[in-house]
Amino acid sequence: MLMFSLTSRGENQSVSSPNGKYTFEFIQEGGRMYYKVDYDGKDAILRSEMGIEIDNTLFESALGIPRDTTKYWCENLVLRSAETTETDESWTPIYGENSKIRDHYNQLTLHFGKGAKENSQDGYDFDKRQCYMMDIEVRAYNEGVAFRYHFPETSNGLFLNIRGERTQFSFPAGTKALYEEWAQGQYEWRELMNWPNECERPLFLKLANGLNAALLEARMIDYSRGKFKLVSDNVIGVSMFDGAEVISPYSTPWRVIMIGERAVDIINNKDIVLNLNDPCKIADTRFIRPGKVYRCGKLNRDYIMKGISFAEHEKMQFIELDARWYGPEMQVSSSALAVSPERDFTISEVCDSARNHGLGVWVYVNQRALYRQIDSILPLYKEWGVSGIKFGFVQVGNQMWSEWLHDAVRKCADYGIMVDIHDEYRPTGVSRTYPNLLTQEGIGGNEEMPDAWHNLVLPFTRFICGPADYTLSYYCNRIQNTRGHQLAMAAVYYSPLQFMFWYDDPWLYDGGEELEFWRNIPTVFDKSVALEGEPGEYIVQARQSGDVWFVGVMNGLESRTISIDTSKFLKKGKKYLMMTYSDDPSLATRSKVATQTTAIKGGKNIKLDLLASGGAALTFKISE
Repeated sequence: MLMFSLTSRGENQSVSSPNGKYTFEFIQEGGRMYYKVDYDGKDAILRSEMGIEIDNTLFESALGIPRDTTKYWCENLVLRSAETTETDESWTPIYGENSKIRDHYNQLTLHFGKGAKENSQDGYDFDKRQCYMMDIEVRAYNEGVAFRYHFPETSNGLFLNIRGERTQFSFPAGTKALYEEWAQGQYEWRELMNWPNECERPLFLKLANGLNAALLEARMIDYSRGKFKLVSDNVIGVSMFDGAEVISPYSTPWRVIMIGERAVDIINNKDIVLNLNDPCKIADTRFIRPGKVYRCGKLNRDYIMKGISFAEHEKMQFIELDARWYGPEMQVSSSALAVSPERDFTISEVCDSARNHGLGVWVYVNQRALYRQIDSILPLYKEWGVSGIKFGFVQVGNQMWSEWLHDAVRKCADYGIMVDIHDEYRPTGVSRTYPNLLTQEGIGGNEEMPDAWHNLVLPFTRFICGPADYTLSYYCNRIQNTRGHQLAMAAVYYSPLQFMFWYDDPWLYDGGEELEFWRNIPTVFDKSVALEGEPGEYIVQARQSGDVWFVGVMNGLESRTISIDTSKFLKKGKKYLMMTYSDDPSLATRSKVATQTTAIKGGKNIKLDLLASGGAALTFKISE
């Protein structure tokens, strides 16, 4: 194993965010590299190790370098130069939680190389070979700090067998984290000691000094996915699923640190993940159409036609044909090139019928078929008129599957087809580059019917790295929370492709007046602000579309009274018509959700009494 690290030569380097709150300091000492992060004068990340491990034994032997000298190659890297630059740009996403995103950061780039011949312990002049050069790139945003390892282009096309990272995050004693071992599991608070296994990302933490923090991964497209493990008490390390084989020039994924005085500061700053990805690479994006979708749970012509009528009535944009439309999804023999003979419909006629009602069609395809047939599927689905593919049971983890999956998304874009990835995939901001990737699962959603504690953890964990396909339910009798809680999800849980009425059938609909909130709310917005909240306890999320504000309030396991300060999102003194949809157990209706219309002025505080596991949804329209 060879580790890129530093000698004790040179001075420490640092970079601060534009607003001066974040300070990242790089430290060289004892042949290794370290860093620390302060936030507004407080310790956030204590001195922590950096580095990346390379096993290039075969490559080194091919160059004729004696094996007994390879252990010195990386340990003798020297900081050749350092430079700081500032970038301040804005860009307009194809869709999103905000219609404009500012990309403002200070960057520190550290250039490392082998010592000159007289400094080399084996007598080789590595400068002439241009071998084993490495940069560390650090970006300090007002929203967070990110760093990665970059291997510049060399004349010899440097091959790198990456076996792991030494990237660590050392926290003050008393820090606790929301621990969970897999993407669709249930979270719990744990101190940073005695973790049984790896922990999921993003990882939300509370520090003893009152700060909130999150650790994330960004721009993971051709690497091995990372999780988090304890290296020792209060020290978290990046745990790669497997190694990665790359050729320079190459950049590893970004390791991201976010800090906030309030827990909701983390939510409001999550556009940093998109900023760390490449701009859109799709030339013509007109086929990309976010919207609401109804899953046709029964795969026969009669049900599908009822689903189309229901989706149109509820002002949705799509229907979806789920698993088994082409046969048993787990069988290799099932071909996704034709509808199963057992079915009484064709995809093309479903697409035609849906189109006559202003709807598009998504189809589910398991990865078994995608892996074998994607190059045949895509031109056929384009001919049929399919709008999007929901990838099922994708493989994630190693470098090969990471590359395959993102290449599949790119291929779908070439045919004007949108994508929803299900199961264990967690986003890292790649939808900025390929916005046809609308959403993904990687979440414990309504397939598991979780309780309110879990639902109130999600905005501070899984949702900070990108949209999630939670699959909203409403009438299903297995729901563990009130209908007011469920109604608010459409505003709290961001997903450009939002599945609604999951596990619900059209005939369960009873005309509840409160469902106008779901009909009217879009899936993408002009502005989003998380107003208040704590993980597992409650959240107040406001989103603007045009002149209308939609607010979702979700509560945890204990009843509470909250006050919403409307000056944080409405124009002070402006007249608004406020629609409130809230739980009322005294009602004789099935949903027990009351609807109330009130005239208010912007800036007024609104008091809400929330049931345990309850919630409320509100809309604000300017009143002339």
